[in-house]
Amino acid sequence: MDRQTLRDWVHRYNAEGVSGLCSIRSGGHPTALSTTQMSELKALVIKGPDPETDRVVRWRCVDLRDEVARRFEVTVTERTIGKWLRKLGLTRLQPRPFHPKTDVAAQEAFKKNFAELVTEVLPAGAAGKPVEIWFGDEARVGQKGTHAYVWAPVGSRPPMVRDNRHDSVHLFGAICPARGIGAAIIMPAVNTEAMNEHLQEISAQVAAGAIALLILDGAGWHQTGGALLVPDNIALLHLPPYAPELNPMENVWAYLRSNKLCNLVWDAYDDIVLACAKAWNFLTDDPERIQSIGGRSWASVNG
Repeated sequence: MDRQTLRDWVHRYNAEGVSGLCSIRSGGHPTALSTTQMSELKALVIKGPDPETDRVVRWRCVDLRDEVARRFEVTVTERTIGKWLRKLGLTRLQPRPFHPKTDVAAQEAFKKNFAELVTEVLPAGAAGKPVEIWFGDEARVGQKGTHAYVWAPVGSRPPMVRDNRHDSVHLFGAICPARGIGAAIIMPAVNTEAMNEHLQEISAQVAAGAIALLILDGAGWHQTGGALLVPDNIALLHLPPYAPELNPMENVWAYLRSNKLCNLVWDAYDDIVLACAKAWNFLTDDPERIQSIGGRSWASVNG
């Protein structure tokens, strides 16, 4: 070591003892924005831009760089903006579709009043019986499949096969997260007749002496009063309009599409049926997977 370093050590030891010899890490350059300004930046990013006033439909680092300069009179590089966003716990994600007619208040009310809603739809004969919470939905699976995220070199755009034909099937699925089980059928079309078959399959999976509360959306083939035949051990509860966020079956479909039903080419209808059957069996062979994907804290008859 040089003489100056040794001299510094001696002075630190004399002033603080052995603890004074611990390595001192530089604090680096102070952040150009204050804590309050960083919080404001995070809120700005999460809220998203206003197309009319901000003249962009999504934030890029270059847009945020200009916004920071305008709001806080601080000039930094795009790279610095990216570092700040990661420091704030933000990352690039693909947004989920959000219907413009979605009523967030109605969704919150549905979750808050779930136990009361269950009481209203359960038949009188359900008194004293265990109640199983089920979620149901349908998914179209066909030759014109979907793509999923994959690992690839930075800056590349990896190819993934996608068929341009249109043959498809409809996978009717339902899960009971509490029991970690599911019930599904594969049909060529979505209609009341197919829904009746699915209800029979769910009914066969309900525990003896229990009644299943099946939560689903308000599609026409889910409505009673017509040709829909609901078994005695099933009661239906419909979600608020435009509320797929409340149905964990949407997460099930996303999981199966990303892990079992993408990057494949099916030459015949039977190939699609077989692929759907394998994907569903993969899901139901692991009860913990169903519980992890489908569990919702608000979906309880105990409130």
